[in-house]
Amino acid sequence: MQNITFNNGNSMPQLGLGVFRVENDDTAKNAVKHAIINGYRSIDAALVYANEEMVGQGIQEGIAAGIQREDLFITSKLWLNHYGKDNVKDGYETSLSNLGLDYLDLYLIHWPGTNESLMLETWEGMETLYNEGKVKNIGVSNFTIEQLELLEAKTTIKPVINQVEFHPYFTQEPLRNYLAQASIQMESWSPLMNAEILTDETINAIADETGKSPAQIVIRWNIEHGVVTIPKSVTPHRIEENINVFDFSLTEAQINRIDALNQDKRIGPNPEEFNG
Repeated sequence: MQNITFNNGNSMPQLGLGVFRVENDDTAKNAVKHAIINGYRSIDAALVYANEEMVGQGIQEGIAAGIQREDLFITSKLWLNHYGKDNVKDGYETSLSNLGLDYLDLYLIHWPGTNESLMLETWEGMETLYNEGKVKNIGVSNFTIEQLELLEAKTTIKPVINQVEFHPYFTQEPLRNYLAQASIQMESWSPLMNAEILTDETINAIADETGKSPAQIVIRWNIEHGVVTIPKSVTPHRIEENINVFDFSLTEAQINRIDALNQDKRIGPNPEEFNG
């Protein structure tokens, strides 16, 4: 496992487990536990996923199996119904309670929303959490360049990370370049496009060339671009397969072939319009 370092000097694993659209039952618990036992140290959750309780149980069972809490990196996200400086703490504590944890390693604003003043006020609440030592790192999700520039101009603490849609059909090169220059880490959600990208001819050809699976190729492509990635799976052998991407590299030519697949195609909402 490789780690990346944030602009505040802290670090996180470059690959983790996502739990979006995982049922709040033994499916979530078992997936998280299996991931932790098989080498994952980063789990990406969110209040709106409505499965934090069972994700938390999976984390606790992973700890019970011998993994130290301080070796794990747990993320959750603030949903829009808790926006506003005075509401952030309630949202944070709700996630902590759901997950059965004393702190989070990373807390994100889930979407910027369409109300700029409310977004800025909400970030001030995030800064308070961070300054009081309640959370180790704060960041954002689904922010555009313009929204990040507004945040930088009007607030004090720079986000450590921006979790956004990123996959071979939506490579977001301008945003990637901006984040690199601003020292804000990029993280990709749904990197496998809900499995849509796994049927792509180019991805499969490179999988054949390397002796790896299409999913491993896409995950490795994220790694090669320096992006943190959180592929979701609830299938034990897929969970194991997805983390087995640190024993090979893609050639520059292979990376360029994948980059060339870009269609500026989103599978999620437009952050400039989405308001929950």
